[in-house]
Amino acid sequence: MSELIQHTVSVFLAFFAIMNPIANTAVFVGLTGKKERSIQKKIAYKALLTTFFIIMTFSLLGNAIFHLFGITLPALRVTGGILVFLIGYQMLHGENSKMHKPTDIADADIAISPLAVPILAGPGTIATAMNYSATGSWGKIIITMISFSILCLLTYVCFIFGQRLVQLIGDNGINIVTRLMGLILAIIGVQMLLEGVFGAISDYTNVFIKTLV
Repeated sequence: MSELIQHTVSVFLAFFAIMNPIANTAVFVGLTGKKERSIQKKIAYKALLTTFFIIMTFSLLGNAIFHLFGITLPALRVTGGILVFLIGYQMLHGENSKMHKPTDIADADIAISPLAVPILAGPGTIATAMNYSATGSWGKIIITMISFSILCLLTYVCFIFGQRLVQLIGDNGINIVTRLMGLILAIIGVQMLLEGVFGAISDYTNVFIKTLV
C-alpha cells in the first residue's frame, strides 16, 4: 500500500512540476486578460479538456505505440529523461522552456494552441505520462489518469482566479515557483534517464547471456 501511495505522489508531483499551474496561470492571464470572464472560463475549460484527452490518449495507448514503432521502455525513459531534464534546466534559470512557449496566435483558437499544445500538453508532459503508464499495469495507468485529472482541475481553478493569483503572488513569487519546479523536473529527468540506462544495460545483458547459453 505504501508503494502505491508513493507512486501516486511521484506521478502527481511530476505532472505538477512540468505543467506548473502557477507559472502557466500568468501565461493564461497574458493571453486572455482582455477578454470577458465568461470567455475566459470557456477558453480554460476547452484548453484543459483538450490537454486531458491528449495525455490520456498517450497514457492508454503507450504500449500500442511502443509495439507499433518498435520502441522499448528504456529508450523512452532515456529520451524522456533528457527532455524533462532540459525543460527543468531552463525553468531552473527562470526561463520558460522553448518547447512550452506560445507561438504566433494570430487567427488561432488559443484554447487549442498555444494553451493546450504546447504549453500544457507539451512533449515533456507526454513523455512523463507514457513513462508512468508504459509498464502495462492497469493500476499505474489509472493512477496516472486520476493524478492528471486532479491537476487539470487544480489548473482550471488557477486559471479562473488567474488575475487575483498573479497579483497576490507577483512576478517574484512566480519566478521562485518556476525555479523550484525546474529543480524538481531536473531531478525527475535524471531519475528517468538513470532508469532507462540501467534498464537498457539489463536488457542487453540478458540477451547476451541467452546467446551464450
